[in-house]
Amino acid sequence: MRRGATRRSPDESLPLTASQIIVLAIPVFLLMMLAEYGLSRYRGVQVYRFSDAINSLSLGGLSQLSGLFTKLLAIGIYSAVYKVVALYPDQAFWSTWYGVVLALVFYDLCYYWLHRAGHEVAVFWAAHVVHHQSQQYNLSTALRQTSSGALLGWVFYLPMAVAGVPPLIFGIVALIDLLYQFWVHTELVRKLGWFDRVFCSPSNHRVHHAVNDRYLDKNYGGILILWDRLFGSFREEDEKCVYGTRGALRSWDPLWANAQVYAQLAQDSWRARNWLDKLRVWFKPPGWRPVDVAQRWPKPAFDVNQVQRYDPPLTRSAMVFVGTGFVLLLTGVAALLWSAHTLGAATVALWSAALLVIFWSLGAVLQSRLGIVAALMLVSAALATTSAAVGLLQLHYLFKPLTMAIAVVLVLRRGGAGPSLWLLVAALLASLAGDVLLMLPGNLFIPGLAAFLLAHLCYIALLRQQQAWFPSRPALVLALATGGAMLALMWTTLGAAGLKLAVSTYVVVISLMAAQAIGRATVLRDRAATWVAIGACVFMLSDTLIAINRFLLPLPLASLWILSTYYLAQVLIVLHVPHRAEVPGGTERAASLPTQTDIASGHAGQA
Repeated sequence: MRRGATRRSPDESLPLTASQIIVLAIPVFLLMMLAEYGLSRYRGVQVYRFSDAINSLSLGGLSQLSGLFTKLLAIGIYSAVYKVVALYPDQAFWSTWYGVVLALVFYDLCYYWLHRAGHEVAVFWAAHVVHHQSQQYNLSTALRQTSSGALLGWVFYLPMAVAGVPPLIFGIVALIDLLYQFWVHTELVRKLGWFDRVFCSPSNHRVHHAVNDRYLDKNYGGILILWDRLFGSFREEDEKCVYGTRGALRSWDPLWANAQVYAQLAQDSWRARNWLDKLRVWFKPPGWRPVDVAQRWPKPAFDVNQVQRYDPPLTRSAMVFVGTGFVLLLTGVAALLWSAHTLGAATVALWSAALLVIFWSLGAVLQSRLGIVAALMLVSAALATTSAAVGLLQLHYLFKPLTMAIAVVLVLRRGGAGPSLWLLVAALLASLAGDVLLMLPGNLFIPGLAAFLLAHLCYIALLRQQQAWFPSRPALVLALATGGAMLALMWTTLGAAGLKLAVSTYVVVISLMAAQAIGRATVLRDRAATWVAIGACVFMLSDTLIAINRFLLPLPLASLWILSTYYLAQVLIVLHVPHRAEVPGGTERAASLPTQTDIASGHAGQA
């Protein structure tokens, strides 16, 4: 899609898109959740936990963002099949109230078999598992949806296309079926008599979410529970439900929640010796493992009586930060969903990526993988990168210097003293100066280059603390050779001798910085030093992209690639470089560094 082109979804005949209808439903969802919370407090029972609810709502937000792309694929395939082989494509019939009811019943039957496959076939379970990971059962659980289900799930609805149900009617009944299922995710509504025997109800669906032996893989119906009674998958609620999955997630990371089972299946498939087993892993029931894999990498048997809730402690400040951040994030998601059909695909993808980074950052704070200030740095970096890529320069001019200012605050908050701390602060301040100089009007490229040159000299001195100069000679040779090759390619385009001298000096210094970081990692051989070395190499990559874009040929979406690599480099260095003096042998005197950062985000506005 072209930038600025108007894009309508397959439900374009409706006054609102499906995403806009979801946006309008969000306040209703939140009010019902608030009512459920209030009633639970009145009854003296706990049905909500802060972190769990945020995680569920985050997964719901990610699902809607991914749906902007995956649902187009699913509806596109449906529409193509409908146009070619529809047996009874009578628009007048399907548009009547009884035609819509028939289509809804038809959809619910197809949903039953998709839902059943989601529990009985491993690859479908890998997508569906997201909905079951919560160990709570409340209305927020209803919004906990997969981001990958539409990639394969469309095949189960093709009988409707063959029958002749128009795509518009299909979209309407799909939305009705989805919205109906919201209210059944609650423990506060008990059994409902005759209603339970016909429809999916809270009692019936509690059974579906339970991991009790007698409840496992039962009650798949979306609106009608009659399908389960007809096909032998019904179970009545008659004992207390234990919720979650037998392979507990134990994380608040929304990205890992979507990837967990896929990763496990890929691992078992890789480990299997038999080639057929490598394939069977994906299509056997969940939990099936090749004999040789199960023997070499056994897993403990599941015991419902030993289930423990994942509930890492959370400080009040972290709770306030995540709560406030999530409200703002939800507002951003709603705005994008509302306007997505008027934006180009690239713009939607860029903003979705930025929101994804923010979702991940809030989850990392919930489980203490990141502190509040580190999360703010990531959020600011994501917004600086995306605003530049989509051309919102005023927003970019705010977040670009703010990101490095937050990095300085992050380092100072760690405490400590000595050359390591002040060299790191000096490197960040010089980077901040370079960012500002390069985004100001006028030809300030050389002053900006000088600022970043100073930053790299500070990084070299920092990485030299208690270490030899360039301890890895191969790394030194490779870094200098890479820098030299890049310099040779753009030499004739540099023009004036002064620019050639400035650029040559910069290339040598950043090559030395990367060589020092890599050499240091070969000596220390720990995770932190490795991440710092990767950050230094990514920094060099970012500058290479700048050089290509400025002196050789314009890059498509140059701001995106330059800024994302720049900020990724700075984040990796800031979070993992020692901020207190190292003692001989490579250990820190007193370290308080994060041990994990699966972080991504953006270089200076030179692009």
